[in-house]
Amino acid sequence: MHEIIEQGPEGSWHSRLFDYVIIFLVVTNVIAFLLETVPEVALTYGRPLEYFDLFSVMVFTLEYILRIWASVEFPYGQNEANWKTRLKYALRPMQIIDLIVIIPFYLSFIFVIDLRVLRVLRLFRLLKLTRYSLAMQSLIIVISNERRALFGAILLMMCLLLFASTGIYFAERNVQPESFGSIPMSMWWAISTLTTVGYGDVIPHTVFGKLFGGIVMMFGLGMFALPIGIIATGFSHESNRRDFVISWSLVAKVPMFSKLDANEIASLLPSLNSLSYDTGEVIVHEGEAANVMFFIASGRVEVETENGPVLLGSGEHFGEMALLDHRTRNHTVRADTKCRLLALEAPDFDRLMRSKPELLETIRNTAAERQHKNARKVDV
Repeated sequence: MHEIIEQGPEGSWHSRLFDYVIIFLVVTNVIAFLLETVPEVALTYGRPLEYFDLFSVMVFTLEYILRIWASVEFPYGQNEANWKTRLKYALRPMQIIDLIVIIPFYLSFIFVIDLRVLRVLRLFRLLKLTRYSLAMQSLIIVISNERRALFGAILLMMCLLLFASTGIYFAERNVQPESFGSIPMSMWWAISTLTTVGYGDVIPHTVFGKLFGGIVMMFGLGMFALPIGIIATGFSHESNRRDFVISWSLVAKVPMFSKLDANEIASLLPSLNSLSYDTGEVIVHEGEAANVMFFIASGRVEVETENGPVLLGSGEHFGEMALLDHRTRNHTVRADTKCRLLALEAPDFDRLMRSKPELLETIRNTAAERQHKNARKVDV
């Protein structure tokens, strides 16, 4: 159950099917919410939409319960009581979102709640898609990591808002008391000016007010761009960090790279490209120019040789001898299963072999053992 609901093994169709069903249900719930606001649709299909909402709540409730129940399978919960693990999991942000999605429905049986409010709260179901979006998860992590900088930027924006409201109040209060009669009333002009929206419903009439308004506009351009810049920079760093972790985990699966230390692996990562192939897809063709070497991070490939097909699995590599001998490919290689490969281009391959002669020796020994093994299999 844990593998189905959470991230299952690679290629698990049960886990993918479960994710697709929940995503489809969330999207259709939002569409149903929008359609309910159309009087003709609500009049004709009101009852089916209510049944669909009830069905959705039941499914989301079952999902919530199963996630809590299966959370003891997470590695971090192996050394503590099950109830503690489940409680910690229930307090995680994504689980709180799941609870917010379903709790208004059940509260309506206990408290008198306006049904229109409940319909608005159904929009929170859209937040469930965050669980299935790496980009949204990264954005949440960025906001959490940069919360101090964002708080400082927001505080600076509030100070600027107060400064702009106070300045325009003293400049325009005698000329336009109905619009600038107090600092709180002046805040509407300050907000629309700082954001450069400029509705034009309230504008300064005095010379000093117009001059001050121009200064506020220029400050607003910079100040409201500050939090955007913080989030954009943080998002870029988080994306690079996530790519680094994924690439590191793939490299760690290749036995040949186990001899490299952390710094050497880190310097190698930029040279490796992660590629994915579906079952039956051709990776290299016989006779084509050799310009890349492949490492199998996961899955299995089939090499078509004159002695019959040869299967290579996770941790093995191919395409290196054509690079070393500077010749074309002798064999066609296709994906026997869905697989993920790490590709090392020829210039980076030559550079690595020159800096690490022991890796070159390992590659030659592996190729010799592979040829000897295939020859014995044919003899038998």
